[in-house]
Amino acid sequence: MTETHDLRIRPATEADLPAIVEMLADDPLGATRESPDDLAPYVAALKRLSEDPNQHVVVAVRGERVVGTLQLTFVPGLSSMGATRSIIEGVRVHSDERGSGLGTRFIEWAIDRSRQEGCQLVQLTSDVTRTDAHRFYERLGFTASHVGFKFQL
Repeated sequence: MTETHDLRIRPATEADLPAIVEMLADDPLGATRESPDDLAPYVAALKRLSEDPNQHVVVAVRGERVVGTLQLTFVPGLSSMGATRSIIEGVRVHSDERGSGLGTRFIEWAIDRSRQEGCQLVQLTSDVTRTDAHRFYERLGFTASHVGFKFQL
């Protein structure tokens, strides 16, 4: 667990899922793909993630309120001389916390944790429509160095 003033970053629990799913659904993209009314798939997913030592779903908490979430994945690999990299996914900050510095603290936490795990690279993807997020990540030193592709199953 990490504490900064009144902010704590800790592993997510099943009790955090309503707040997490609410944040995931609180934007135009998430509103079309998330379902806060049915938490069963999220409970199953959190269980699978919690059983995998390379997966870390965390929440940021102020007082007793969940105000942010992200998933950090460690990926061992062969390329780059066997480098391990980390992937930051599902970053969300509660709407009334945006601009408070929480997002910066959250990403710094993920970078620090990646260093502790011996990662040589931290990567993330961001939907092309999230231009504010792109500026945020660039301000933190990330570079838009690749073109991402996906194949919907």
